[in-house]
Amino acid sequence: MDNSNPHPRIAISPRYQYRTMPIPRVPRSLISGANTSVGSPQALQLLYNLTMNRTRTAPGDSLIPRNRARFAALTAAVALAAVSLLAYFGWLRPAISGRDALLVLMPGDARALLYIDLAELRREPFFADLLTWAPKPDADQEYRQFVRDTGFDYERDLDRVAVAFERHGAQKIFFVVGDGHFDKKKIRAYADKNGAVQNSGGAEIFSLPVAGGSARLSFTFLTKDRLAITNKDDFGSWLHGATAIADAEWRERFARVAGSPVFAVIRSEALKDAFGSESGSGDLTRRATGGFSSPQLSSLLAQLQWLTTAGKPQNNKLRVVLDAESVEVKNAQQLTDLLNGVVLLARAGLSNAKAQQQLGAPTRQSYLALLKSVEVSRIDRPDTKSVRLVFDVTPDLLKSAPTYAPAAVPVAK
Repeated sequence: MDNSNPHPRIAISPRYQYRTMPIPRVPRSLISGANTSVGSPQALQLLYNLTMNRTRTAPGDSLIPRNRARFAALTAAVALAAVSLLAYFGWLRPAISGRDALLVLMPGDARALLYIDLAELRREPFFADLLTWAPKPDADQEYRQFVRDTGFDYERDLDRVAVAFERHGAQKIFFVVGDGHFDKKKIRAYADKNGAVQNSGGAEIFSLPVAGGSARLSFTFLTKDRLAITNKDDFGSWLHGATAIADAEWRERFARVAGSPVFAVIRSEALKDAFGSESGSGDLTRRATGGFSSPQLSSLLAQLQWLTTAGKPQNNKLRVVLDAESVEVKNAQQLTDLLNGVVLLARAGLSNAKAQQQLGAPTRQSYLALLKSVEVSRIDRPDTKSVRLVFDVTPDLLKSAPTYAPAAVPVAK
């Protein structure tokens, strides 16, 4: 074999042999340019003018398409996509996440949380019936003067509100964030006249005394359309150092009630305080159930880990859902049996001749419709065992509810 070196400047050891490999031929479909032959030793013009250059001379415009029209179209498409993303994140996204924008501001150590979307509720026919039924105390002279001085009426100007409830020792603290229509100039003037103003870390905090006591309310404008209010003494420290709700457990329950304009989420600590003590549990249970009291019900509610309540208007009624979560299967089953038993007893009581005479036909029919809508079911999740109670509140029920008060409060054994 001839081991002569075809390249005299490159020394080849006689111990090694080599074979010459032919340059692969490039398909014609990938080659542009009529004057370039296949396998040209100078350059191979490929798609989008990416050049295989064997002369080691870097082309000046190797990444620019030769077709100017295509290049202009590509540039326009990229620009349109960028504008669309900016429009989404700059304008559309905040409008969509109005609820979440309030919830994320709630303090992380909250024991209970309430959310109401008044702007959405005002569009529902049922809301007008609810306002008609709800007790409406006459606005006193002080409140009417407040509306004139500040230009703010919560029935008209408040759109969304989220309220968090905390407890620090014996002090019960609430924290409110509301979206609405505020006349900042008038509200600032009212606070200057009737309260105090201080600056904390660049935030202007207003403080007003609460009528009939020594407590004070503090508030500040987070934006021109968003106001934060609390009865906490050191409001400034919360604004600059508090940890907002970011717990996955809270977010999971917020996701379950997505689409509901009104809901409340209560943690175990608040449930124990409400239903665990002998002094307060019976009275609270009676008020929550319209006169019915049961020590067993109070005990089961006090053992819950979470209680979520949500309401959503549907046509001319309000669908209410309660989700009671427990860690024990036994507690969930006992609560399910108890609720089903209460429904059966209530139906039997409404069939009693004395009850029919005392209630009247319209009221009795509204209560029967309520009981007919009741659904009690079990939901087993990985971490909790839930009991779900669903029922409908109708305008007829609202009209009937204030007309009947039981002569005696029955106590279930």
